[in-house]
Amino acid sequence: MSVDFLDTNILLYHLDDSEPRKHLIARGIIESALATGDACISFQVVQECLNAGLRKARIPMTPATARDYLDVVLAPLWRVMPSPELYQRGIDIQERYGFSFYDALIVSAALQSGCRRLYSEDLQHGQKLDRLIVHNPFR
Repeated sequence: MSVDFLDTNILLYHLDDSEPRKHLIARGIIESALATGDACISFQVVQECLNAGLRKARIPMTPATARDYLDVVLAPLWRVMPSPELYQRGIDIQERYGFSFYDALIVSAALQSGCRRLYSEDLQHGQKLDRLIVHNPFR
């Protein structure tokens, strides 16, 4: 079964309703992912989401809401853990495409989990990365 990979910005728009259109799109993607199991995230996305939510959000999360979000949203989607292979592939992707290291790790995690589509607004919409296609749902 092919699943989608969700970059951190999808989750951040889900948490933040200051941009209503993006919030609704993100909410739909995440609700579908949780209901069907058709999407996943990596440890990196968990870390970035919690860090932004606790420290950088327009209305920061409390530790209690961060724990709830981790239990209800992040943990059920979390499938990719760090490994030497993940980092090796990330380095290869960074070299090949010129991405930042952290963007390359996102792509590496999506490829490692067998995803065909990467939901992200940080990379070029429609870009093909091996078998993975970048999709910006907010375009």
